[in-house]
Amino acid sequence: MPTKQIIQHVGALLDLAGVLVIAVGVAVATVVFALRCGRTREVVPHYRAFRQGVGRAILLGLEFLVGGDIIRTVAVSPTFTSVGVLALIVLVRTFLSFSLEVELDGRWPWQGKPPIPTVGSRRYP
Repeated sequence: MPTKQIIQHVGALLDLAGVLVIAVGVAVATVVFALRCGRTREVVPHYRAFRQGVGRAILLGLEFLVGGDIIRTVAVSPTFTSVGVLALIVLVRTFLSFSLEVELDGRWPWQGKPPIPTVGSRRYP
């Protein structure tokens, strides 16, 4: 089997893995959400955790999809046009990743986590 075909198959497998990660992640988050809501009969307290589960599945799936695009574009057909299209795809997916990160954590990815309050601080009685 020629190298180009192997690389195409690897890229396609990464794309499939990305789609499966998103689909399975959304399904698992939905089942967990349904079970939690079924136990407490309340939706609102569990909604944020559900959105975070779905968002994390999408983020991980996007990483696989970008990897597949990079492998296919750079290794198989590294023309100026294909690299430009790849750059646009990566730009859009990076924007989506940052947006989801801000949505999930309430801060930019490069911002540190807030310090944990210690005993005796104003935030901790």
